[in-house]
Amino acid sequence: MSESSTHKRPIICVVIRPKTEDDRPSLQQALSELTRQDPTIRIETESPNGQATVAGMGESHLEVICDRIVREYKIQIEIGKPTVIYLETIRKQSEAEGKYVRAVSGHCVYGHVKLRLEPLEPEGDYQFVDESPEGTVPRKFLEAINSGIQQGMEGGVLAGCEMIGVRAIFYDGSYHVEDSNEMAFKIAASMAFKEAARKANPVILEPFMLIEVVTPEDLAVVIVGDLSFRRGRIGGMEARAGSLVISALVPLAELIGYATHMRSSTQGRASYSMTFARYEEAPHVGDSGAEETGVVANRPKGPTAGRGHAAAKPDSE
Repeated sequence: MSESSTHKRPIICVVIRPKTEDDRPSLQQALSELTRQDPTIRIETESPNGQATVAGMGESHLEVICDRIVREYKIQIEIGKPTVIYLETIRKQSEAEGKYVRAVSGHCVYGHVKLRLEPLEPEGDYQFVDESPEGTVPRKFLEAINSGIQQGMEGGVLAGCEMIGVRAIFYDGSYHVEDSNEMAFKIAASMAFKEAARKANPVILEPFMLIEVVTPEDLAVVIVGDLSFRRGRIGGMEARAGSLVISALVPLAELIGYATHMRSSTQGRASYSMTFARYEEAPHVGDSGAEETGVVANRPKGPTAGRGHAAAKPDSE
């Protein structure tokens, strides 16, 4: 997965909440101001108790945000454990269809979408392409189809993670003149996307950090062993100003709390810096369990599939 599609994404998050009910409005205002100042911060505040999820570019970034809330805005907060943000993507091309048929208030609602998914590398998070023949569905439904695909990407198909790196091609479908609407096509597109993604060899991605450790030579073996234990890949060692500089690529999940660990294990004799490098495929992901058929939800009496302007006439009872 290319760095260009992910380098501005938050890679770690933490849940915070005000210690007192009176501070809830102040916390919301502080988070709003911090987000305006730093566009790399992402905030979700859906909890009724004032709890907020703050996402940033690293553990130290989150620490700075929380420190500013306490120090500058004078708000006492409770801070949860940092959580790494994983993503999902696909590794091969696949096709699927989604057909949404439902009776609503005595009327039938109908939407039918066929999609082809392709891995999108080396740039971009998502592309929507319309390759359907003219007259397959009215152009006014294309935005609904696009929206339904993006809705499907929000929760992925493996672990509820956002999906990236996908080109979605709408290549066929059908509609009914009276019974089709935007909602039906949005749902049908989301269904088609989920099914196609399950068949496209989906994988989970985890963020990797480039870490440089500056250490006395006598601690080099300890540092290298520890980084290797954390699933790190040593990139090199070089002498610099009487010390050794060890570089490595390490999964962010293995570096939570690394600052405290290093201080205690080296008695403060070593230091480090790290930056986001890229996302890589995480180990031990499960099978998608995809079926080879299209998706059809809610099969009451109603339109049958067809093509073109008069497609999908309602079935008789």
